[in-house]
Amino acid sequence: MNPEHFEDQNEHPAHSAAERAAAASRSTWVSVSVNVCLSIAQISIGLMARSQGLIADGIHSLSDLLADFVVLFASHHSKKDADEDHPYGHQRFENAASLILGLLLLAVGVGMVWSAILKLEAPDTIAPVHSVALWVAAIALCAKELLFRYMLAIAKSIKSTMLIANAWHARSDAASSFVVGIGIIGNLAGFPILDPIAALIVGLMIIRMGWEFGWDALHDLMDRTIDEMELNAIRSTLLDTSGVSGVHDLRARKMGDMIIADVHIEVDAALTVEAGHDIAVDARRRVLERHRVLNLMTHVDPWKRPDLDHEDHLPAN
Repeated sequence: MNPEHFEDQNEHPAHSAAERAAAASRSTWVSVSVNVCLSIAQISIGLMARSQGLIADGIHSLSDLLADFVVLFASHHSKKDADEDHPYGHQRFENAASLILGLLLLAVGVGMVWSAILKLEAPDTIAPVHSVALWVAAIALCAKELLFRYMLAIAKSIKSTMLIANAWHARSDAASSFVVGIGIIGNLAGFPILDPIAALIVGLMIIRMGWEFGWDALHDLMDRTIDEMELNAIRSTLLDTSGVSGVHDLRARKMGDMIIADVHIEVDAALTVEAGHDIAVDARRRVLERHRVLNLMTHVDPWKRPDLDHEDHLPAN
């Protein structure tokens, strides 16, 4: 899942910065509550039931807690107004948070893979798992899947890539709980090596997801352009503006979950400077109203109508 992709990208929903921050805070605190309960249950029961897979899943839930607090920190700072040092605002706190989430997932995944490999190198030390571990894994699977669906719905409603990254982090937990459940079943069926194998698979899944989120966030911080669908939607809005004859050199980059763009628009060369300026102002207003664009810099280029002799319209020397 690429967090850049949103449904209904042609229109920007009417969510203020305060509303977006409130939605982010609300969904993240729900995630905090769920992960506190799950991590305590998974690690304590995993230790008692001697399930490495369940313990690994509990550690993953703990990493979610840290991720949740990173999101809360970034959400708080990204809603700050522009200042002298940050004339475009602080939205890139969200891009940085997504990068931190990716690095966190990578670190957790590598640690879990290393632990599982050590256990697989000494299969005689793998203890039988108690059946209570399976019940905890099943409860965790259901809770994490419900949490993922809730967080993703909130993230899409406010078009937040940071929250989408955190939601898919929760989905990775659901997938890991499923794999852990399979490993526990195998252990109970007389194949104890399946439990650390499950932990190994979970670690690899987390590494992959961490790489994807971290790589995407790094490119956003390096001013990667937005996707072509959204760029074309902005271009269409500009061309639909009265007085705009053409559009070229449209460029855009991410600023948190918002967009900074610049464009050259063509207007009738016979118009006065004031009239051309008014068209540019109207084009900018329409784009800011319809898309998640934080700022649009417009450059006005003259366009000569082929059916007019523009020399007749020039002022006399």
